[in-house]
Amino acid sequence: MKAGKIAFIVQRYGKEVMGGSELHCRQVAERLVEKGYDSTVYTSAAKDYISWKNEYPSGESILNGVVIKRFPVEKEREIEEFNSFSDWIFSNNHTEENELSWMEQQGPYSPGLINAIEQEAGDFDVLIFFTYLYYNTYWGLKKTKGRKALVPTAHDEPALYLDMMREVFAEPEAFIFNTRSEMEMLSKNFSFEGKYKDIVGVGVDILDERVDRSIPFRYGLFSPYILYAGRIEPGKGCQELLAHFKKYVRKHPDMTLALIGKKLMDLPDHPNIRYLGFVSPEDKNALMVSALVTVHPSPYESLCMAALESMAVCTPILVREETDPLKQHAVTGQGGLYYSGYAEFEGALSLFRSDEIMRESMGQNGRQYVLNNYAWSVVMEKYDKFINYLTQDK
Repeated sequence: MKAGKIAFIVQRYGKEVMGGSELHCRQVAERLVEKGYDSTVYTSAAKDYISWKNEYPSGESILNGVVIKRFPVEKEREIEEFNSFSDWIFSNNHTEENELSWMEQQGPYSPGLINAIEQEAGDFDVLIFFTYLYYNTYWGLKKTKGRKALVPTAHDEPALYLDMMREVFAEPEAFIFNTRSEMEMLSKNFSFEGKYKDIVGVGVDILDERVDRSIPFRYGLFSPYILYAGRIEPGKGCQELLAHFKKYVRKHPDMTLALIGKKLMDLPDHPNIRYLGFVSPEDKNALMVSALVTVHPSPYESLCMAALESMAVCTPILVREETDPLKQHAVTGQGGLYYSGYAEFEGALSLFRSDEIMRESMGQNGRQYVLNNYAWSVVMEKYDKFINYLTQDK
């Protein structure tokens, strides 16, 4: 097909926004531009997903060939009030009005964004909504006409079972899932009969695992270390990871836990726990290459780019058993191990340390898994395919 005009609708967008689904959206939008499509993003002026405070200027701008239309958030979120209301609505009988109120509080509350896409949807060949969970997706799907697709990036979480989510999953003609696990989980709750669906995920840059091995030394990492990369917060399983690691180093005092990414919780003052802050992509790659393993403790993931990046450079992953998408990466890709509880966490790390042949084999398996399933060429071919499906004469 001839490349067309694609609209993306996502809650936040920008080079400083590093959230999983938001970065995923930006990478796809930019690569579609490289393939000759026109990409336009409708988003809020918020940079922070906790408060939805307006930090970007409203209006139109361009980033890497993508047109961005930002609209102000009219109500900032009071996160403690919202969390309290969420706890109540997830555990009590409630009304449709309660759910609508919950969605407004969830945000980002930007009626201007909804009005704009409602009026301008006809200018685009396809509308792609990223993440099922937010105000812009719920109302955007309801208010717009045209060929609509959803990239759910869904976890098995309480919000998924609100009655209003049946409306969200009924509207799109096409669904782009991150993993088979996500698709199977959602298929238990929603019908996709007659809808286009594919397991696509996000692409990973396949970098050379041969890097400057001195880079970890610059960060003071001279002993064996495991690496966590991502938002450092309780919701990502970081508290449990820290508890497991502090117990582990009592028996294995030569091991270090290094953490990179945005710090949203306090970290213990411990000689074996090193927070490295934000690092360059090149340094991140080198830190992953030299790590014993990368650890991914989050209980809620639909894909986890950090895990795929680690596998792409031949470093095995260690994940929570209960997080099925991550477990499937480890098992299907034969590129890592999973744990449930401290004993298995300790056992897995000890196995990685004692069996270098196993570790190297898992590293090679993981890289091939990413090449086969998550190289950008594979991902973008699938985007071409589904856009062609939606825009062909029926």
